Amino acid sequence: MLEKLKEKAESIAEEKAMVSFLKRFDENPFLVRFQNNEYLIGEGEPTFTVDFKKPIPVSELLKSTSIALGEAYMDKNLTIEGDLYNALVHFLGQMGKFSTDEKLLGKLLHPSVAKKFQAREVQSHYDIGNDFYKLWLDKTMSYSCAYFKHDDDDLYQAQVNKVDYILEKLHLKEGMTLLDIGCGWGFLLIEAAKKYKIKGMGITLSHEQYAEFNRRIEKMNLQDYLTVKLMDYRDLPKTGRKFDRVVSVGMVEHVGRDNYRLFNDCVKSVLKKGGLFLLHYISQLKEDSGNGWMQKYIFPGGELPSLREMVDIMAEEDFHILDIENLRRHYNKTLLCWDKNFHDHMDEIKKMFDERFIRMWDLYLAGCAAAFYTGVIEIHQILVTNGVNNDLPITRWY
Repeated sequence: MLEKLKEKAESIAEEKAMVSFLKRFDENPFLVRFQNNEYLIGEGEPTFTVDFKKPIPVSELLKSTSIALGEAYMDKNLTIEGDLYNALVHFLGQMGKFSTDEKLLGKLLHPSVAKKFQAREVQSHYDIGNDFYKLWLDKTMSYSCAYFKHDDDDLYQAQVNKVDYILEKLHLKEGMTLLDIGCGWGFLLIEAAKKYKIKGMGITLSHEQYAEFNRRIEKMNLQDYLTVKLMDYRDLPKTGRKFDRVVSVGMVEHVGRDNYRLFNDCVKSVLKKGGLFLLHYISQLKEDSGNGWMQKYIFPGGELPSLREMVDIMAEEDFHILDIENLRRHYNKTLLCWDKNFHDHMDEIKKMFDERFIRMWDLYLAGCAAAFYTGVIEIHQILVTNGVNNDLPITRWY
């Protein structure tokens, strides 16, 4: 009897400690529910309820708020009554109140940037399976921010828009050479070959993407125009190749902060003088170690450059900036489309993966959409020339 009373007292103490921690997120009202008790955080009518099967130790929340809450959600120790996306907008809009103990999470937040480790990290995400990605991406198999030119653009049209927009910025002409670093399943290079008759090469570390891109090249009879290689960007200088244009979409986030300069060095080594380089990447406002849960479960080894640090590095490379554009709201809309597709194909996904993976992936898609909406992360396209180029059209929107 005394033992049960003691356990009950400890549980209530843990609840109250956890509620005290959660009170920091009080900008909008929400309800916290345990098995026997409810607590209102903030003032007003709650817009959602966070239901806990059991309290999370405050020590874990202080070590990494994102990992503690994320794992509780994955394990169904935490569920949301109401809209998950809206709840995540609430919490991520107050991301500055999250706790991260960098000393305890050092290896997770700052892993090795050696080739073998980075190849394994990239493959852990992109080699989950083409059949899985085909369920919730559009038919272009574009796994990056789309571009919604019109309110009624569907996801497919917006991905076509994005690629067209990038190719226009690169000012391509027939016969030019184009390198795509982190080429994914190849849609950008395929469109460039079909519309501009360029000679293109893509590189990726994903075996699944490599196989699918090769299949597409053969199916479309583009062997005379396109090649794809399983290659680390650090091996580009060894090829001895020079390209008129270089593009990289959603890849530099994987190289690690210590290698941002090296990445740009490698681009410089293969880009002709006066050539154009377009870098499209997820950014953050200031330099920090990022989200522990994302690095543990979704993008191991991933670090997001700030705009200012990337611009600083580019200046040292004699890369002259022509244009910088922020597409943050486009990525919010893209992710909401992906999350809808993910739920629309839930029956098929349940045959592929267990419930923990499904909850993890849903949290990832909805969480990223919320992060772009709240400005926790952004996405930039930077267009530069290698040295001075006086031959491009004088107007910005050529």
